[in-house]
Amino acid sequence: MGLFSRKSRSAGGSAPQGAGKDAKAETIAHLRSFVNEHQGCEAFIEPPTRVTQTTMVIVADTGEWTRRRIPDEATARRLAQQFSIPAFDVNLSGYPSRMREWNEKQRKNHG
Repeated sequence: MGLFSRKSRSAGGSAPQGAGKDAKAETIAHLRSFVNEHQGCEAFIEPPTRVTQTTMVIVADTGEWTRRRIPDEATARRLAQQFSIPAFDVNLSGYPSRMREWNEKQRKNHG
């Protein structure tokens, strides 16, 4: 069984045949690339809400980060294990201060 083998619970329109497989591969490739290109990465798992599914935020030691939707917490933990990075439940750990500092620096530089 693959990392994204569980069917999505989202309501609404259906995706074109094969689009889900492409999106899964694209998500994994993006996250892997981010981890490979940045030092000191950690994963922060965001639980689903009424409007969003589970997401995974990967934060580098510089504070730069990326976020992608994933099927569930178990998938996020397996991905983090594959990438050899620690994973945290954001409700228990919060976000690292370096992420907030990076966001603030980006706002000052771009606006």
